[in-house]
Amino acid sequence: MAGLVDSGSEPTRTFGEAGRRGADVRSDCWVRVEPAEGEKTELNVSSKVGALFGESIRKTILETLHGLGAFGLAVTVEDQGALPWVLAARVEAAYLRFAGAKGEYEGDPRPLRTAPLPPPEGNSKDRLRRSRLYLPGNEPKFMVNAGLHTPDGVILDLEDSVHPDEKDAARLVVRNALRCVDFQGGERMVRINQLPLGLEDLDAIVPEAPELVLIPKAETAEEVLEVADRIMALRQENGVESPVWLMPILESALGLENAFSIAASNDTVAALTIGLEDYTADLGVVKTRDGSETLWARARLVNAAKAAGVQAIDSVYGDVADEEGLLVWGQRSRGMGFVGMGCIHPRQIRVIHSAFAPTSVELERALRIVAAFEKAQAEGLGVVSLGTKMIDRPVVLRAQKLVEQAREAGLIGEEGEDE
Repeated sequence: MAGLVDSGSEPTRTFGEAGRRGADVRSDCWVRVEPAEGEKTELNVSSKVGALFGESIRKTILETLHGLGAFGLAVTVEDQGALPWVLAARVEAAYLRFAGAKGEYEGDPRPLRTAPLPPPEGNSKDRLRRSRLYLPGNEPKFMVNAGLHTPDGVILDLEDSVHPDEKDAARLVVRNALRCVDFQGGERMVRINQLPLGLEDLDAIVPEAPELVLIPKAETAEEVLEVADRIMALRQENGVESPVWLMPILESALGLENAFSIAASNDTVAALTIGLEDYTADLGVVKTRDGSETLWARARLVNAAKAAGVQAIDSVYGDVADEEGLLVWGQRSRGMGFVGMGCIHPRQIRVIHSAFAPTSVELERALRIVAAFEKAQAEGLGVVSLGTKMIDRPVVLRAQKLVEQAREAGLIGEEGEDE
């Protein structure tokens, strides 16, 4: 065995395992790494797709080991249809657990990039963020087709959805997913762990150019600055041109008290959001369907976000089966000033998009205001009027923003006509 840089970690183990096994597992695999009897690497692979992809599976294993600089190993794999990037992540995690090191290699075990990098010019700070779909970071089966559900963003989650013992393995799965999964234009987001563990997450994911990082349980501006500084250093070190935006999650009474300073802490903060489960637990109150116990906190977050010039994003709605309740919640959120919310199941995306869409009356009025403004501009007039009413500048700006968002959502065409 060779290739790992000594990181002063714990002594070498006799074996390392990673992944999932069993008949109910899909799009994943289980890997065990241990010393071989001789100097050559030994592979023992069983796969339900082995007849078609057996050679490809063996090639992926060997290429990953080569990138690790590892040899003289016995590698056992039970495959349940894992894609190459998943297999590579599981082999790497098992090897790290076997070797007791953190992954500073002489080579590069990452799979070849097969997903396009986002163009820097398309990654705008105020892009459409009506829906963001949470995907557990250690469950690759949910990532493969997530883009087909057309969320505005996908969150590859390394925090609450990942067992503490699986943080290391999930980090590699998420890193490889950023390299290899096409999310069909959805914003590629990652929720890191609380600091300081979240800094290790950044070391792995920032070189893969995620478009946004969520900071859980943020309570101070200093935490946000620490994350922003680490990201900037990693971007420069790895030549990442596209910006990496931040979305702090406020989940405590202290976080809400510091909402404005957090939102205004760094120009890479694009949005604020709130985690209602942790917030209500911190208050010692029960979270209810109508949300009356969190109304003040949500209003405070909206006000702080608007004051800092960033987006306000609402929490998730936990009852997946209650689509009527979700619609009402989303409509109220939009009425408060939120521009989107999280979702925990693909079936919620359509409802959320409907909740945050302008009504036909709102859109028609906005189009008329914009047309009146453009006409006044063309005629050199300083006053905008619609019929017998004068239109103030804030009203014009709000109408322009609504039309812009409707166009981005595909509700109207470039010339303003309904799609």
